[in-house]
Amino acid sequence: MDQPNPSLSGVKRVVQPSRQRLQVEGLWHRFGGNGAPWVLEEIDLQLQERELVGLLGPSGCGKTSLLRLIIGFDRPCRGRVLLDGQEVSSPTWLRPPERRNIGMVFQDDALFPHLSVWDNACFGMGPGRDRSRASWLLELVGLAGLEERYPHELSGGQRQRLALARALAPAPSLVLLDEPFSNLDVEVRLHLRSELPGVLACCGATGLMVTHDPEEALAICDRVAVLNGGHLEQCAQPRQLVEAPTTGFVASFVLQANLLPAQRVDEQTVSTPLGMLRCRSSGTAIDPIAPLQVLVRPEQLQLQADAQGPASVSCREFLGRTWLYRIQLDHLTLKLRQPLSNALTLHQRCVVGIDPAAELLLYPQRLPLVLV
Repeated sequence: MDQPNPSLSGVKRVVQPSRQRLQVEGLWHRFGGNGAPWVLEEIDLQLQERELVGLLGPSGCGKTSLLRLIIGFDRPCRGRVLLDGQEVSSPTWLRPPERRNIGMVFQDDALFPHLSVWDNACFGMGPGRDRSRASWLLELVGLAGLEERYPHELSGGQRQRLALARALAPAPSLVLLDEPFSNLDVEVRLHLRSELPGVLACCGATGLMVTHDPEEALAICDRVAVLNGGHLEQCAQPRQLVEAPTTGFVASFVLQANLLPAQRVDEQTVSTPLGMLRCRSSGTAIDPIAPLQVLVRPEQLQLQADAQGPASVSCREFLGRTWLYRIQLDHLTLKLRQPLSNALTLHQRCVVGIDPAAELLLYPQRLPLVLV
């Protein structure tokens, strides 16, 4: 059985802000020759020693491409990658992956099926290395006593624990984790997610974790870097990301918020499909004649049944303690969270309003507005 390790939940990471483990500077990349679309554009990212950073974004945003450049599978078209202050990638120079001292944890664990748990854990250590670290790591991740078993005799969670131990055994400078929990059952995923920071802290390791799940990234990472269409939209601590998203995309993807098209009326007032709203700037520079959009979080909207209302319920989900509604208002789809007491039925007509105390943020509508 895969059991959580409660001793890891209280382990704290001590980030060393003066020591940069990874530097990605002005990175551009595309596949194919001139004229091919860029998959990454001017990416700048730094990881401090012992820091765990989440690389968050939807499918196709460039997360895997960036990982391939960091690990050394591809050479960047522009920019460079540095590990421990040493350049390892540039348009003219590429240090091979096996000489970068990077550990890798894959989505599907990628264990060797013909090797035992012990041999898998020791695989990357090389001849002559002290095997006591592998023994300590297996104990740390809860696999002590299972050294003679083979991967097919382990649960999914145990296999991923072994994959993590194998990646950490050579004491790498950096550990890359590519969607490490996505193939696991919900309960096991939550256990491993909560333990990962503690394991990395015990090893003094620095980690970069790729995920498409905002909740996962916000829950365990020191900082979260949000990618969208090859651009790094924002990199910040989780609380800052939630409280002060710098772009409309970050707000909509991370917070699952609504973005209302808006037209400026005066310095603090805009006209929207929900009427006149007072809002403040998100801090992003806004062209006076640029199209605008207002961030409205699902919990900031109010809903009331009304047979003559202009909106209707297109979808509802029971989330245990709240309802999640999708409301159709003309061509606009809005997401709302409501208490269980406010139970509307599918296709029921309704009126949507905004909490008068809500603090609303205004963004430039830089990209085509997509409301889903």
